[in-house]
Amino acid sequence: MTRFHHIACGLAMACAALSAQAQDNTPPQNIQLQQQEIAKGDPARWYKEDATSAEQSRTLRKEIGAALAESTNACKKGPAGERDACLREARATYKRDMEKVPQVLAENKRP
Repeated sequence: MTRFHHIACGLAMACAALSAQAQDNTPPQNIQLQQQEIAKGDPARWYKEDATSAEQSRTLRKEIGAALAESTNACKKGPAGERDACLREARATYKRDMEKVPQVLAENKRP
């Protein structure tokens, strides 16, 4: 398994753990899509490696965006007095993660 897939699997596991811990943080439209996909079984894309850097970048950016959406929803449901700080931290984490995408992709190319 490539370094990228280890990172993607780690992100997926972290998202799953967060999801199990705070299921109500998933946006309603995502819950509906997830239920539709679960009914169909595992999507074929789960078993297809991202062959190009562009595909790897797209997947990684999508995961980072999903993490931001869940964090944002969690912040909005939290105490009003902590909301602004929570949202700032979620956006800062998103920005840091997005800035690291080229580095992660470069590390993935190493043998």
